[in-house]
Amino acid sequence: MAGKIILGIDPGTSVMGYGLIKVVENQMEFILLNELQLKKYSDHYVKLKYIFTRTIELIESYHPDEIAIEAPFFGKNVQSMLKLGRAQGVAMAAGLSRDIPIVEYSPKKIKMSITGNGNATKEQVAKMLQSQFGFKELPKNLDSTDGLAAAVCHFYNKSSYTASKKYNSWKGFVNNNKKKIIK
Repeated sequence: MAGKIILGIDPGTSVMGYGLIKVVENQMEFILLNELQLKKYSDHYVKLKYIFTRTIELIESYHPDEIAIEAPFFGKNVQSMLKLGRAQGVAMAAGLSRDIPIVEYSPKKIKMSITGNGNATKEQVAKMLQSQFGFKELPKNLDSTDGLAAAVCHFYNKSSYTASKKYNSWKGFVNNNKKKIIK
């Protein structure tokens, strides 16, 4: 079975974290996590160009079926919020330019999906992902695990990975899901 690939993105203008998972028969398989370092560029528009370009490269290399992206959170600094929103918009535009469905998740929703606690730290999220996928060590920066967390959150919140058909009765469900019956 080919499976479905989900690209998760944690947008940022200093670091863009990303991770990819493959879903086969309702099971997640780890593909990749990494980050795009943007601190070395002083021009904000150059950073946006690199976010777009890297997202397109990921799409062309891994052919994701869906993109899960972390929504910007409201901070005290309006300028930072605007820059973060632009970074997210550029990553979204890259996906949309290739007709890939995109779903946004709040940071709290992502943390809740991974750890069961919407107020978890980046370190707690990273440790849960490390445990789940068996990483030998965590990355130096946790932006990449935040990107992976968006993809995993999407897996947990996507109803299409479970029964996507509608049934009128339990008998109809059982007849169409014989592999799920434990005898």
